[in-house]
Amino acid sequence: MGTLLTNLPKETLVAQLQDGGILLVLGMGTVFVFLVILIYATKLMSKIVARIQPAEQAAPAQKRSTNTSTTSAKKSDDAAIAAAIAAAYDKQN
Repeated sequence: MGTLLTNLPKETLVAQLQDGGILLVLGMGTVFVFLVILIYATKLMSKIVARIQPAEQAAPAQKRSTNTSTTSAKKSDDAAIAAAIAAAYDKQN
């Protein structure tokens, strides 16, 4: 494979390296520009959604109050499960 490179004229190798460098810069530049556009588009969409639906922020406060009732129900369920396990353990012994 090394013989292939030595058989090519130096000008051809330099031209190929320059073409490769140009493609590298164009490719990475394209990706960079796309990512910058994506960031600003995401920020813009966030602002638009925040203006359209500001009432959604009040909904989580209501969910917290329902979570406390489910938490107390969960604790009573845990107590009932623990009692059932204790009764089953006593029955075995």
